[in-house]
Amino acid sequence: MPGELTVVICTHNRVGLLGRTLASLNAAERPSGWKIELLVIPNACTDTTVDFLRQYQAQAGFRQSIALHFAEEPNAGKSRALNLAIELIRTEAVAYVDDDHRVDHAYLAGVCGAFDRYPDADLFCGRIIPDWDGSEPAWVHDTGAYRIYPLPVPRFDLGEQPMRVEPGTATPGGGNLCLRSSLFGKVGGFSLDFGPTGHDLGGAEDIEWVKRAIGLGAIVQYVPEMVQYHYVDRERLRLGYLMRKSYQRSSSIVRLAPDVGANGRVPAYMYRKTFEYLLSALFSLGADRRRFYLVRLAAALGEIHGVLKRREGRLEAARTE
Repeated sequence: MPGELTVVICTHNRVGLLGRTLASLNAAERPSGWKIELLVIPNACTDTTVDFLRQYQAQAGFRQSIALHFAEEPNAGKSRALNLAIELIRTEAVAYVDDDHRVDHAYLAGVCGAFDRYPDADLFCGRIIPDWDGSEPAWVHDTGAYRIYPLPVPRFDLGEQPMRVEPGTATPGGGNLCLRSSLFGKVGGFSLDFGPTGHDLGGAEDIEWVKRAIGLGAIVQYVPEMVQYHYVDRERLRLGYLMRKSYQRSSSIVRLAPDVGANGRVPAYMYRKTFEYLLSALFSLGADRRRFYLVRLAAALGEIHGVLKRREGRLEAARTE
């Protein structure tokens, strides 16, 4: 069934990567009968992103590129950009692509085909695969006891077969997510309490929204033909970044877990884990073991931060009532 699709991209000061993303979308196969448009939200950009988008618009007809609209969100915060996009979307079918992704040649066909094949589904998730080029360090491919998992380069892959994603199993993020825009009326917008501001390491705005949608009965369908490749920034593979990302990820996970530290107190096991990982890191002889325990230490500290952050939010909410 022919339809209309809006591809949403929120971006902050990544004009080079954004150009790569748009080029991959224009190189992708376009399904017959579907009208596709791009909606880009520059979020507090101070580089040449806006000039680049204006140039794209000026040349789109000549190059037969996908039509593009953009609207600036001056206030920093990805959730703010996502919420502005909600106000501007005019199609029932919506797809999200991150500004540091490139899409597979069959991506658009996979997206549009999913809306046709699964009329009862509300949300669709696909595969996110690190865009390795062979220059990455060998330890990122390690599968042993001291592997770093999850890596700071997002990966989501449930295999080659389509499937219904049942509640309580895998929760897809927003990097390769599609949905029916009517869902916004039920779920609302993205929480300003989550998500990155600029290029900090905040996140989970997408996970929090998807969990709300699932809690309201949304049906999630995994579509393996929807493939995006995540750009690999070598800086993300340095130990300092690994630890900061692990800290922020664990903090966000705990804040989204209703039963962890529900009484506002940090559970004793969190302190115990932190102490054990600290000792293991101090006395590890091999680089792989030391890296593993330092990242685990950062994650344990992030869990403690998540409990304290959630308690802080509850106290603030109580004061404003």
